[in-house]
Amino acid sequence: MNGTLTFPELPLDAGAPVTPGPIRLGSEQHKNLFCRTLLSTFNPYKPAVIDWPALAPDAQERLTGLPIWDIAVQTEGRAGLHVATYAERIADPLLKRAIELNAFEERRHKHVLHNMVEAYGIKLAPEPQYIVPKDPEWSFMVTGYSECIDSFFAFGLFETAKRSGFFPPELVDTFEPVMREEGRHILFFVNWVAWHRRNMPLWRRPWFAIKVAAVWAFLVWERIGIARDVGGAPQDNNFTVTGTKELGVDISVPELMDICLAENDRRLGIYDARLLRPRFVPRVVRLARRFMRAPRRAPA
Repeated sequence: MNGTLTFPELPLDAGAPVTPGPIRLGSEQHKNLFCRTLLSTFNPYKPAVIDWPALAPDAQERLTGLPIWDIAVQTEGRAGLHVATYAERIADPLLKRAIELNAFEERRHKHVLHNMVEAYGIKLAPEPQYIVPKDPEWSFMVTGYSECIDSFFAFGLFETAKRSGFFPPELVDTFEPVMREEGRHILFFVNWVAWHRRNMPLWRRPWFAIKVAAVWAFLVWERIGIARDVGGAPQDNNFTVTGTKELGVDISVPELMDICLAENDRRLGIYDARLLRPRFVPRVVRLARRFMRAPRRAPA
């Protein structure tokens, strides 16, 4: 697949300037800050011109053996459609522009993955038909909260693969822009949730809280495998939690938790401290981590 994408022209000064000092969640300043942060950090790389590095036979075999590429391509395909569909209903020009960019980058991730699997001879199953969601807000929220879960563990797995040498350094560098974009997306999303909740009528807020809880319930249900057929696909969304086995890395659960927490803090720590960060997954992991022994270190 070598389809082209139309790269948006993004004025970096869109929206009113954000003044220094505290901002109130839900305010116009808050909206300007999280939208401008996404827009101003846009990286205009083109998937079609990425120079995929030649890999040694063993490295290419490890890469092609990962059981994630079908679900990864399909996830990005759905995400791009869901985010773009929600953007269509937004009236605010700045917010609409930011969500359109989010959708564009999700679709670009799909192109990156398609080009990569072609470059390394990875065979994909036929893609399903992507269906326009009936409830765009629900689908946007499922996509956003799903990325909050997956990105947290993906940050740790990516760093683990980097340290272990599972991925060659040149391939790590090629994928780094995609990892940065995932961090930008979840930062934008959690701030959108806070802003959106505070700008809806009071009578809608209880229903929105129920909707958020339902999204989390759906995602937990999906990730523990209850919603799957017994046969299931050979890949699943649980890879972001169980991926060290596939990466062939001997690492304990506490060690992986520590790496995920550190990478999450590092990747999101570069942005304006006044913006909210995803909290639910890091809090759950930190709580679980308190009941686990410290990783045992090998003798020097």
